[in-house]
Amino acid sequence: MTAEQINPNAKRTMVFMGLLATFGSLLFGYDTGVINGALPYMARPDQLNLTPALEGLVGSAICIGAAIGSFLSGRLSDAYGRKTTLSYLSILFFLASLGCVLSINAQMMIVCRFFLGLAVGGSSTIVPGYLAEIATSQYRGRMVGLMDLVVVFGQFLAYIVNAIIAINLGHDPHVWRYILAVTLIPAVLLFLSMLIAKESPRYLVAKGRISEALEVLKCTHETQAQAIAELNSIKDVLAEQSATKNLSFKDFTEPWMKRIFFLGIALAVTQQVTGVNSIMFYGSQILTHSGFSTDAALVGNIGNGLISVAGALFGLYIVGKIGRRTMLTIGLCGVLTANILIGVISSTLEGSPLLPYFILTLTVIFLGFQQSCVSPATWLMISEIFPTRMRSTCMGLTILCLWCTNFIVTLVFPILLGIVGISNTFFIFGALCICSLIFVRTSMPETKHLSIEEIERKFRNETK
Repeated sequence: MTAEQINPNAKRTMVFMGLLATFGSLLFGYDTGVINGALPYMARPDQLNLTPALEGLVGSAICIGAAIGSFLSGRLSDAYGRKTTLSYLSILFFLASLGCVLSINAQMMIVCRFFLGLAVGGSSTIVPGYLAEIATSQYRGRMVGLMDLVVVFGQFLAYIVNAIIAINLGHDPHVWRYILAVTLIPAVLLFLSMLIAKESPRYLVAKGRISEALEVLKCTHETQAQAIAELNSIKDVLAEQSATKNLSFKDFTEPWMKRIFFLGIALAVTQQVTGVNSIMFYGSQILTHSGFSTDAALVGNIGNGLISVAGALFGLYIVGKIGRRTMLTIGLCGVLTANILIGVISSTLEGSPLLPYFILTLTVIFLGFQQSCVSPATWLMISEIFPTRMRSTCMGLTILCLWCTNFIVTLVFPILLGIVGISNTFFIFGALCICSLIFVRTSMPETKHLSIEEIERKFRNETK
């Protein structure tokens, strides 16, 4: 390819590379959504005989593992590469999923869910960073949004499989094992996809493998001149970082870096305190608590999954058209309204046969705003605000906070549901949404149309 020759397959190749990596996101979504349908069956006295406390631990154990995995994977991907680390995670996905299927007691299930969480957390850190690094600035928003789409598609797929298996095999005492066994399939697909995936060009440049990095960039840029310009930009930024010093704790004390790190953590917490995973993990329990039967709740939960996919698709469409800050503001206003309405209607229609239908409608509205605006905007911002040299470590720490917040919400939600009821629980989420809105409007800058390197320079200059 000459300097001016057009590569007509550049965009197609970039998307294909992204799709290969997002099998990790598919597992992320499926493994977090599958417990929604399996938990009521494994909790039975003739199965794992779970108490409410053990149900909470089984549901949230994946979050503990994910918190640790998100932090450790950053270092591993810096040392061994994004592609190689995802290959290792696919093996862990498979073994941990198999352990869940074969669990003979609650303790074994909790341990296996913890190891599954290590893989989920690892993929939640590596995949968005990888997508941001292979994408051009023009398409980065949509590429990182692709991860969010695949995550919610994985959850939607889990809800469909849950309902189909439960309705057809609900009489079988081991139905929950069949539900969990399906997770083995995407684990194998992730491993196979990594055999043909390309490594991140920014990782290759950091390791001195310049010619390999240029070959990857040629595949994703329309002209060789653009590829070389991108390569030089990466080299310049890495050279600037190398000229300063190696990553150390002192880096986090620099004013511009402290600001970025605070924003990353605040974005991670914002995504979770809306209450999204109370619905994604316990959606069927919320609907049964409102008045649906178990089978009806599992079928109704498919609606939550469907709107999540539709919302993510819409978010993928608008992410390049409006600012990240605007997306978050719209999304948080929507989920705030849904949370307040769930609280009001749960209180005023308690015991009414119409209540579960209203709750289902409002959870669908909630997820529409969450998955189209809040989730894609936060994942995108987290993936692009950190400088290259510190991205893996900072993303690991940030997503560690995300999963710790997820763990708290997932563990506390069933307790709150039992103590204060649906109404007050969702009023609490509404109050947290108000706090998040204040943060977005007062502290979050706009990063639309800026390259990763330009974002770093923007923060450095603004904090001088």
